[in-house]
Amino acid sequence: MTDRIKSIAVLGLGKVGALAARLLHDGGFRVTGFDVRRLRTQHPYSVQTIDMADQAALANALDGADAVLSCLPFDLNLAVASAAHRAGIHYFDLTEDVPTTAAIIEMSQTAKAVMAPQCGLAPGFAGIVGASLIAAFDNCRSLKMRVGALPQHPTGLLGYAFNWSPAGVVNEYLNDCEVIEDGVRKWISPMEWLETIYVEGVKLEAFTTSGGLGTMCDTYLGQVANIDYKTMRYPGHAELMNFFFHELLMREQREQAGNILTHAKPPVDDDVVYVHVSAEGESEGRLQRHEFVRAYRPREIAGETRTAISWTTSASVVAIIEMVSAGALPQTGFLKHETIPLKAFLATRTGALYA
Repeated sequence: MTDRIKSIAVLGLGKVGALAARLLHDGGFRVTGFDVRRLRTQHPYSVQTIDMADQAALANALDGADAVLSCLPFDLNLAVASAAHRAGIHYFDLTEDVPTTAAIIEMSQTAKAVMAPQCGLAPGFAGIVGASLIAAFDNCRSLKMRVGALPQHPTGLLGYAFNWSPAGVVNEYLNDCEVIEDGVRKWISPMEWLETIYVEGVKLEAFTTSGGLGTMCDTYLGQVANIDYKTMRYPGHAELMNFFFHELLMREQREQAGNILTHAKPPVDDDVVYVHVSAEGESEGRLQRHEFVRAYRPREIAGETRTAISWTTSASVVAIIEMVSAGALPQTGFLKHETIPLKAFLATRTGALYA
């Protein structure tokens, strides 16, 4: 691969995919968008309708592209990654699914280009922030990463709206969570380790969920004694979701669980993304604590108001693509987000949205 990415295929044109494609187009990339639906919305880039499960159609979609960005449900990403690997082009996605990422890591050992899954908000941007906090210490003893995408005006006992993929949320709530505790790498149950946390005076609860750390346990084992990731929600959410999944046994019917929850709590326009990343350690012999705490809300981008979850997710992956294209990041193999400098990320055209 040459350093410069000129053409990119974007698969899946929902809110996140369509915005990512627009940001890439506005940044000078030649974009072709692909979706299983025949879209009525007009886009300033070429759009084609294909069956994402058709391997021949997928290969044709990637023909001539320098890179592919998958904004598809996590269970379709492995096929896309395999097609990108065969084609020798850069691969990016937004998955939080741990088994999918593990398969891509193995695949990346023989890749001729970059394989970069988990490029969204968390894993993704949160890991870039976390690594920057660790690097500020001579000796870091703990890193705590907390992220929550929530309605600004919650209703009902759940206090939630499914602005993100229901399959992805169910996955996070039910799959085991990787942590480092007292120097030991281990797997723990999701929706545990409940704690209270405040952002801008708003009371939230945080609990363990799967996938948010990406590859940080690989990178920092033996260096940082305690690392964990939790999802933030309004108080009472975890108790109700534990009841739903475990007492009502909806964990045995994941697809139906996602359908029920989305029907009950559909997406909202007025959302907020809370990011609370903190680290503790020693600098010049003194114990200190550093924090990165933000509340991101909807904003106007390319003439439209975009939800907080859509623009934070899109901006993260597009900024990483910009850095790979510019040669600021490795050009082959698996890309760990904790190797991406926060300052350089925020200096990109799209990463600046976070600043």
